[in-house]
Amino acid sequence: MPVTDPIADMLTRIRNALHAGHRRVDMPASRVKGEIARLLVREKFVRNVKEIPGGHQGILRVYLKYTDESKPVIRGIKRVSRPGLRVYVKNDEVPRVLRGLGTAIISTSQGLLTDREARERKIGGEVLATVW
Repeated sequence: MPVTDPIADMLTRIRNALHAGHRRVDMPASRVKGEIARLLVREKFVRNVKEIPGGHQGILRVYLKYTDESKPVIRGIKRVSRPGLRVYVKNDEVPRVLRGLGTAIISTSQGLLTDREARERKIGGEVLATVW
């Protein structure tokens, strides 16, 4: 059965794997999911990402990151814009997550950016998710 919101499915898989204490999580690959995962690596929320070819679309493997006390680095991950209610922001309305401690993932005309990068470039877009 096809998934109606693949980004929400990705975030839910990551959230569930963190709660279960898994070291990695697999999901069907797509270009947008790969970009989101690479952005999470760049922001140091996850350790690594690998795309495994095979099957119809391949597999995206996300290696999760934990602290020394075995607590997940990602405390919360939430989908903001969804198919039923898109959330767009102007360049001066880009949200701050936990006063800058978290990250908002924004889809812009220049690709996927964090909230900090979008503010620096003075560009708005669709707020896909927030991570803290």
